[in-house]
Amino acid sequence: MAVLCKPAIAVPEYIITRDDTLELARQLHYDHLQLKKVLRLIEHTGVVRRHLIMPIDKVLEHPGLDARSAIYEEESKARVPSVVRKALDQAELEPQQIDLIIYVSCTGFMMPALTAWLINEMGFRSETRQIPIAQLGCAAGGAAINRAHDFCRAYPDANVLLVACEFCSLCYQPTDLGVGSLLSNGLFGDAVASAVVRGSGGTGVHLERNGSYLIPHTEDWISYAVRSTGFHFQLDKRVPGTMEPLAPALRAVAERQHWDAGELDFYIVHAGGPRILDDLCRFLDVPPEAFRFSRATLTEYGNIASAVVLDALARMFDEASALDGQRGLLAGFGPGITAEMALGTWTSTPAGTG
Repeated sequence: MAVLCKPAIAVPEYIITRDDTLELARQLHYDHLQLKKVLRLIEHTGVVRRHLIMPIDKVLEHPGLDARSAIYEEESKARVPSVVRKALDQAELEPQQIDLIIYVSCTGFMMPALTAWLINEMGFRSETRQIPIAQLGCAAGGAAINRAHDFCRAYPDANVLLVACEFCSLCYQPTDLGVGSLLSNGLFGDAVASAVVRGSGGTGVHLERNGSYLIPHTEDWISYAVRSTGFHFQLDKRVPGTMEPLAPALRAVAERQHWDAGELDFYIVHAGGPRILDDLCRFLDVPPEAFRFSRATLTEYGNIASAVVLDALARMFDEASALDGQRGLLAGFGPGITAEMALGTWTSTPAGTG
Protein backbone atom coordinates (compact mmCIF):
# COMPACT_ATOMS: atom_id res chain seq x y z
CA MET A 1 0.00 0.00 0.00
CA ALA A 2 2.13 2.88 -1.28
CA VAL A 3 1.11 6.16 0.34
CA LEU A 4 2.35 9.57 -0.79
CA CYS A 5 2.82 11.57 2.40
CA LYS A 6 2.69 15.33 2.90
CA PRO A 7 5.35 17.16 0.87
CA ALA A 8 7.68 19.81 2.26
CA ILE A 9 8.35 22.95 0.22
CA ALA A 10 10.85 25.78 0.47
CA VAL A 11 11.16 28.84 -1.76
CA PRO A 12 14.18 31.17 -1.67
CA GLU A 13 14.19 34.60 -0.10
CA TYR A 14 14.49 36.87 -3.14
CA ILE A 15 11.14 37.91 -4.61
CA ILE A 16 10.24 39.39 -7.98
CA THR A 17 6.67 40.53 -8.55
CA ARG A 18 4.71 40.66 -11.78
CA ASP A 19 5.02 44.45 -11.80
CA ASP A 20 8.79 44.13 -11.38
CA THR A 21 8.90 41.69 -14.28
CA LEU A 22 6.87 43.94 -16.56
CA GLU A 23 9.05 46.94 -15.76
CA LEU A 24 12.22 44.93 -16.43
CA ALA A 25 10.83 43.80 -19.77
CA ARG A 26 10.12 47.42 -20.71
CA GLN A 27 13.63 48.51 -19.71
CA LEU A 28 15.58 45.63 -21.25
CA HIS A 29 13.55 45.18 -24.42
CA TYR A 30 12.15 48.64 -25.12
CA ASP A 31 12.93 48.26 -28.83
CA HIS A 32 11.56 44.71 -29.22
CA LEU A 33 9.12 44.58 -32.12
CA GLN A 34 6.69 42.39 -30.16
CA LEU A 35 7.09 43.98 -26.74
CA LYS A 36 3.37 44.75 -26.38
CA LYS A 37 2.53 41.10 -27.03
CA VAL A 38 5.16 39.94 -24.54
CA LEU A 39 3.83 42.28 -21.85
CA ARG A 40 0.28 41.14 -22.48
CA LEU A 41 1.28 37.47 -22.22
CA ILE A 42 3.17 38.05 -18.95
CA GLU A 43 0.18 39.92 -17.50
CA HIS A 44 -2.05 36.93 -18.27
CA THR A 45 0.17 34.23 -16.77
CA GLY A 46 -1.62 34.47 -13.44
CA VAL A 47 1.76 34.78 -11.70
CA VAL A 48 1.79 37.50 -9.02
CA ARG A 49 5.25 36.83 -7.60
CA ARG A 50 8.15 34.41 -7.88
CA HIS A 51 11.06 33.47 -5.65
CA LEU A 52 14.70 33.45 -6.80
CA ILE A 53 17.91 32.07 -5.27
CA MET A 54 19.73 35.33 -6.10
CA PRO A 55 18.77 39.00 -6.37
CA ILE A 56 17.46 39.81 -9.83
CA ASP A 57 20.51 41.92 -10.71
CA LYS A 58 22.71 38.85 -10.14
CA VAL A 59 20.38 36.67 -12.24
CA LEU A 60 20.61 39.14 -15.12
CA GLU A 61 24.41 39.12 -15.12
CA HIS A 62 24.79 35.54 -16.45
CA PRO A 63 28.41 34.85 -15.38
CA GLY A 64 28.71 31.79 -17.64
CA LEU A 65 27.96 28.07 -17.44
CA ASP A 66 30.92 27.26 -15.16
CA ALA A 67 29.83 29.82 -12.58
CA ARG A 68 26.18 28.84 -12.85
CA SER A 69 27.03 25.17 -12.32
CA ALA A 70 28.95 26.11 -9.17
CA ILE A 71 25.98 28.16 -7.96
CA TYR A 72 23.62 25.26 -8.62
CA GLU A 73 25.75 22.88 -6.56
CA GLU A 74 26.27 25.34 -3.73
CA GLU A 75 22.62 26.36 -3.51
CA SER A 76 21.23 22.83 -3.79
CA LYS A 77 23.51 21.63 -0.97
CA ALA A 78 22.48 24.61 1.14
CA ARG A 79 18.73 24.36 0.54
CA VAL A 80 17.79 20.71 -0.03
CA PRO A 81 18.67 19.09 3.35
CA SER A 82 16.23 21.10 5.49
CA VAL A 83 13.38 20.32 3.07
CA VAL A 84 14.29 16.63 3.10
CA ARG A 85 14.31 16.58 6.90
CA LYS A 86 10.86 18.14 7.03
CA ALA A 87 9.49 15.62 4.50
CA LEU A 88 10.93 12.75 6.53
CA ASP A 89 9.43 14.17 9.72
CA GLN A 90 6.03 14.51 8.08
CA ALA A 91 6.24 10.88 6.96
CA GLU A 92 7.40 9.87 10.47
CA LEU A 93 10.55 8.22 9.13
CA GLU A 94 14.30 8.45 9.67
CA PRO A 95 16.92 8.57 6.89
CA GLN A 96 17.95 4.96 7.64
CA GLN A 97 14.43 3.81 6.72
CA ILE A 98 14.64 5.12 3.15
CA ASP A 99 15.38 2.51 0.46
CA LEU A 100 15.42 4.71 -2.65
CA ILE A 101 16.02 8.40 -3.36
CA ILE A 102 14.57 9.84 -6.57
CA TYR A 103 16.09 13.24 -7.34
CA VAL A 104 14.59 15.34 -10.12
CA SER A 105 15.93 18.56 -11.57
CA CYS A 106 16.10 20.08 -15.05
CA THR A 107 17.80 23.35 -14.14
CA GLY A 108 21.30 22.20 -13.23
CA PHE A 109 23.58 19.21 -13.65
CA MET A 110 25.88 17.34 -11.29
CA MET A 111 27.63 13.97 -11.59
CA PRO A 112 27.42 12.18 -9.31
CA ALA A 113 23.91 13.43 -8.66
CA LEU A 114 23.05 15.18 -5.41
CA THR A 115 21.72 11.81 -4.20
CA ALA A 116 25.27 10.63 -3.44
CA TRP A 117 25.98 13.74 -1.37
CA LEU A 118 22.67 13.38 0.49
CA ILE A 119 23.42 9.75 1.36
CA ASN A 120 26.81 10.70 2.75
CA GLU A 121 25.74 13.85 4.57
CA MET A 122 22.30 13.01 5.95
CA GLY A 123 22.68 9.53 7.34
CA PHE A 124 21.02 7.45 4.64
CA ARG A 125 22.27 3.88 4.34
CA SER A 126 25.02 3.18 1.82
CA GLU A 127 22.69 0.58 0.28
CA THR A 128 20.13 3.26 -0.60
CA ARG A 129 19.27 3.10 -4.28
CA GLN A 130 19.45 6.23 -6.43
CA ILE A 131 17.40 7.40 -9.42
CA PRO A 132 18.30 10.86 -10.77
CA ILE A 133 15.85 12.19 -13.40
CA ALA A 134 17.16 15.14 -15.39
CA GLN A 135 15.41 15.32 -18.74
CA LEU A 136 11.66 15.16 -18.12
CA GLY A 137 11.40 18.81 -17.15
CA CYS A 138 8.12 19.75 -15.51
CA ALA A 139 6.79 16.20 -15.97
CA ALA A 140 9.47 14.84 -13.64
CA GLY A 141 7.47 15.54 -10.48
CA GLY A 142 4.78 13.17 -11.71
CA ALA A 143 7.41 10.71 -12.94
CA ALA A 144 9.07 10.65 -9.51
CA ILE A 145 5.76 9.79 -7.85
CA ASN A 146 5.12 7.05 -10.39
CA ARG A 147 8.57 5.49 -10.16
CA ALA A 148 8.25 5.50 -6.36
CA HIS A 149 4.90 3.75 -6.70
CA ASP A 150 6.41 1.14 -9.03
CA PHE A 151 9.27 0.53 -6.59
CA CYS A 152 6.89 0.06 -3.68
CA ARG A 153 4.84 -2.40 -5.72
CA ALA A 154 8.00 -4.42 -6.31
CA TYR A 155 9.19 -4.01 -2.71
CA PRO A 156 6.02 -3.59 -0.61
CA ASP A 157 7.78 -2.59 2.63
CA ALA A 158 10.11 -0.06 0.98
CA ASN A 159 10.12 3.70 1.53
CA VAL A 160 11.07 6.18 -1.19
CA LEU A 161 12.24 9.78 -0.81
CA LEU A 162 11.39 12.21 -3.61
CA VAL A 163 13.37 15.43 -4.08
CA ALA A 164 12.67 18.14 -6.67
CA CYS A 165 15.24 20.93 -6.88
CA GLU A 166 14.51 23.57 -9.49
CA PHE A 167 16.47 26.81 -9.85
CA CYS A 168 14.88 28.05 -13.05
CA SER A 169 16.54 31.45 -12.70
CA LEU A 170 19.87 29.79 -13.53
CA CYS A 171 18.52 29.17 -17.03
CA TYR A 172 17.97 32.83 -17.86
CA GLN A 173 19.62 33.70 -21.18
CA PRO A 174 19.88 37.42 -21.99
CA THR A 175 20.44 36.77 -25.70
CA ASP A 176 17.23 34.73 -26.15
CA LEU A 177 14.73 37.29 -27.40
CA GLY A 178 11.96 35.16 -28.88
CA VAL A 179 8.45 35.70 -27.55
CA GLY A 180 8.47 32.25 -25.89
CA SER A 181 11.75 32.97 -24.14
CA LEU A 182 10.65 36.38 -22.90
CA LEU A 183 7.38 34.91 -21.66
CA SER A 184 9.36 32.25 -19.79
CA ASN A 185 11.34 35.02 -18.07
CA GLY A 186 8.06 36.10 -16.46
CA LEU A 187 6.74 32.64 -15.67
CA PHE A 188 9.32 30.42 -13.97
CA GLY A 189 10.42 30.50 -10.34
CA ASP A 190 12.79 28.66 -8.00
CA ALA A 191 11.82 26.10 -5.34
CA VAL A 192 12.82 22.90 -3.57
CA ALA A 193 10.26 20.22 -2.69
CA SER A 194 10.44 16.79 -1.10
CA ALA A 195 8.03 14.03 -0.13
CA VAL A 196 8.07 10.40 0.97
CA VAL A 197 6.18 7.47 -0.51
CA ARG A 198 5.76 4.86 2.20
CA GLY A 199 5.29 1.22 1.23
CA SER A 200 3.32 0.63 4.42
CA GLY A 201 1.76 3.01 6.90
CA GLY A 202 1.53 6.73 6.39
CA THR A 203 -1.32 9.12 5.69
CA GLY A 204 -1.99 10.91 2.44
CA VAL A 205 -2.65 9.67 -1.10
CA HIS A 206 -2.82 5.90 -1.43
CA LEU A 207 -1.42 5.40 -4.94
CA GLU A 208 -3.61 3.07 -6.99
CA ARG A 209 -2.43 3.25 -10.61
CA ASN A 210 -0.10 5.24 -12.83
CA GLY A 211 0.52 5.80 -16.50
CA SER A 212 2.49 7.80 -19.04
CA TYR A 213 1.55 9.24 -22.41
CA LEU A 214 3.62 10.97 -25.09
CA ILE A 215 1.97 13.08 -27.78
CA PRO A 216 3.54 11.82 -31.02
CA HIS A 217 6.01 14.06 -32.85
CA THR A 218 6.02 16.92 -30.35
CA GLU A 219 9.51 16.42 -28.95
CA ASP A 220 10.67 19.84 -30.19
CA TRP A 221 7.78 21.76 -28.60
CA ILE A 222 9.47 21.99 -25.19
CA SER A 223 13.22 21.55 -25.25
CA TYR A 224 16.66 22.80 -24.30
CA ALA A 225 19.32 23.83 -26.75
CA VAL A 226 22.48 22.92 -24.84
CA ARG A 227 25.20 25.42 -25.71
CA SER A 228 28.42 26.75 -24.23
CA THR A 229 26.36 29.33 -22.34
CA GLY A 230 24.14 26.68 -20.76
CA PHE A 231 20.53 25.59 -21.22
CA HIS A 232 18.48 27.63 -23.66
CA PHE A 233 14.78 26.97 -23.07
CA GLN A 234 12.71 26.58 -26.22
CA LEU A 235 8.92 26.80 -26.08
CA ASP A 236 6.67 26.28 -29.09
CA LYS A 237 3.57 28.46 -29.35
CA ARG A 238 1.46 25.28 -29.70
CA VAL A 239 2.26 24.08 -26.16
CA PRO A 240 -0.70 25.84 -24.45
CA GLY A 241 -3.05 23.76 -26.62
CA THR A 242 -1.70 20.38 -25.54
CA MET A 243 -4.48 19.59 -23.07
CA GLU A 244 -6.83 18.71 -25.92
CA PRO A 245 -4.77 15.62 -26.92
CA LEU A 246 -3.76 14.87 -23.31
CA ALA A 247 -7.24 14.94 -21.77
CA PRO A 248 -8.19 11.63 -23.46
CA ALA A 249 -5.02 10.08 -21.99
CA LEU A 250 -6.07 11.24 -18.52
CA ARG A 251 -9.51 9.76 -19.10
CA ALA A 252 -8.04 6.50 -20.34
CA VAL A 253 -5.90 6.01 -17.21
CA ALA A 254 -8.94 6.67 -15.03
CA GLU A 255 -11.09 4.28 -17.05
CA ARG A 256 -8.59 1.48 -16.48
CA GLN A 257 -9.29 1.99 -12.78
CA HIS A 258 -13.04 2.11 -13.56
CA TRP A 259 -13.11 5.78 -12.59
CA ASP A 260 -14.42 8.79 -14.49
CA ALA A 261 -11.69 11.46 -14.75
CA GLY A 262 -14.35 14.15 -14.75
CA GLU A 263 -15.94 13.01 -11.49
CA LEU A 264 -13.04 12.81 -9.05
CA ASP A 265 -12.74 14.51 -5.69
CA PHE A 266 -9.34 16.18 -6.08
CA TYR A 267 -6.96 17.16 -8.86
CA ILE A 268 -3.24 17.89 -8.43
CA VAL A 269 -1.78 18.85 -11.81
CA HIS A 270 1.19 20.74 -13.15
CA ALA A 271 0.40 24.44 -13.51
CA GLY A 272 2.42 25.35 -16.58
CA GLY A 273 0.18 28.32 -17.22
CA PRO A 274 -3.45 29.41 -16.86
CA ARG A 275 -4.60 28.02 -20.19
CA ILE A 276 -3.45 24.51 -19.20
CA LEU A 277 -5.82 24.63 -16.23
CA ASP A 278 -8.63 26.36 -18.12
CA ASP A 279 -8.51 23.76 -20.90
CA LEU A 280 -8.47 20.87 -18.45
CA CYS A 281 -11.62 22.28 -16.85
CA ARG A 282 -13.25 22.26 -20.26
CA PHE A 283 -12.02 18.91 -21.57
CA LEU A 284 -12.59 17.03 -18.31
CA ASP A 285 -15.81 18.95 -17.60
CA VAL A 286 -14.83 19.96 -14.06
CA PRO A 287 -15.32 23.33 -12.32
CA PRO A 288 -12.41 25.80 -12.05
CA GLU A 289 -12.36 25.23 -8.29
CA ALA A 290 -11.06 21.71 -8.95
CA PHE A 291 -7.63 23.16 -9.79
CA ARG A 292 -7.45 25.69 -6.94
CA PHE A 293 -4.27 24.15 -5.51
CA SER A 294 -2.42 24.31 -8.83
CA ARG A 295 -3.66 27.86 -9.46
CA ALA A 296 -2.42 28.93 -6.03
CA THR A 297 1.04 27.53 -6.79
CA LEU A 298 1.13 29.38 -10.11
CA THR A 299 -0.03 32.65 -8.52
CA GLU A 300 2.32 32.62 -5.55
CA TYR A 301 5.43 30.87 -6.91
CA GLY A 302 5.12 30.83 -10.71
CA ASN A 303 5.92 27.70 -12.68
CA ILE A 304 8.39 25.89 -10.40
CA ALA A 305 8.84 23.02 -12.88
CA SER A 306 8.93 19.53 -11.35
CA ALA A 307 8.13 20.90 -7.88
CA VAL A 308 4.66 22.12 -8.88
CA VAL A 309 2.77 18.88 -8.22
CA LEU A 310 4.37 18.49 -4.79
CA ASP A 311 3.59 22.08 -3.80
CA ALA A 312 0.00 21.79 -5.03
CA LEU A 313 -0.37 18.54 -3.08
CA ALA A 314 1.01 20.17 0.08
CA ARG A 315 -1.66 22.86 -0.28
CA MET A 316 -4.35 20.18 -0.33
CA PHE A 317 -2.92 18.70 2.88
CA ASP A 318 -2.99 22.16 4.46
CA GLU A 319 -6.61 22.74 3.45
CA ALA A 320 -7.53 19.48 5.21
CA SER A 321 -10.60 19.07 3.02
CA ALA A 322 -9.99 15.54 1.73
CA LEU A 323 -11.97 12.69 3.27
CA ASP A 324 -11.07 9.02 3.55
CA GLY A 325 -11.72 7.16 0.33
CA GLN A 326 -11.98 10.23 -1.88
CA ARG A 327 -10.44 9.69 -5.30
CA GLY A 328 -8.05 11.94 -7.14
CA LEU A 329 -5.71 12.51 -10.07
CA LEU A 330 -2.10 13.73 -10.02
CA ALA A 331 -0.37 14.68 -13.26
CA GLY A 332 2.79 16.35 -14.51
CA PHE A 333 3.30 17.60 -18.07
CA GLY A 334 6.62 18.29 -19.74
CA PRO A 335 8.99 17.72 -22.66
CA GLY A 336 8.11 15.00 -25.07
CA ILE A 337 5.32 16.21 -24.86
CA THR A 338 4.95 13.79 -21.94
CA ALA A 339 2.24 13.35 -19.32
CA GLU A 340 2.95 11.38 -16.13
CA MET A 341 -0.33 10.50 -14.43
CA ALA A 342 -1.26 8.89 -11.12
CA LEU A 343 -4.52 7.92 -9.46
CA GLY A 344 -4.98 7.69 -5.72
CA THR A 345 -7.41 7.63 -2.84
CA TRP A 346 -7.12 9.68 0.32
CA THR A 347 -6.30 7.82 3.52
CA SER A 348 -5.94 9.31 6.98
CA THR A 349 -5.55 5.95 8.72
CA PRO A 350 -2.12 4.29 8.37
CA ALA A 351 -2.29 0.66 7.32
CA GLY A 352 -2.42 -1.70 10.26
CA THR A 353 -3.67 0.89 12.74
CA GLY A 354 -7.37 0.18 12.41
